[in-house]
Amino acid sequence: MLYHVRMDVRPPHGIDPARLEALKAEEKERSQALQRAGKWPHLWRIAGQYSNVSIFDVADHDELHALLSTLPLFPFMEIEVTPLARHPSAI
Repeated sequence: MLYHVRMDVRPPHGIDPARLEALKAEEKERSQALQRAGKWPHLWRIAGQYSNVSIFDVADHDELHALLSTLPLFPFMEIEVTPLARHPSAI
């Protein structure tokens, strides 16, 4: 199944800057591993925001939740998920 996922990252005020940088590095590693595995085929930054829009290609809702919850920045994210279906006019 394909999912459109918007992730808005909201780190808490006062978080140690070194800790945040370490989490960002871990996040990059994890996201790239999921991309290489074909689970996260599209990832776009939203200009001017600490947010992204992504397409995930996973078996079901449970797999998507499991993958998202492995992201190091997950505790600081507001996530909006939209399941996608093929459009009848698509070629």
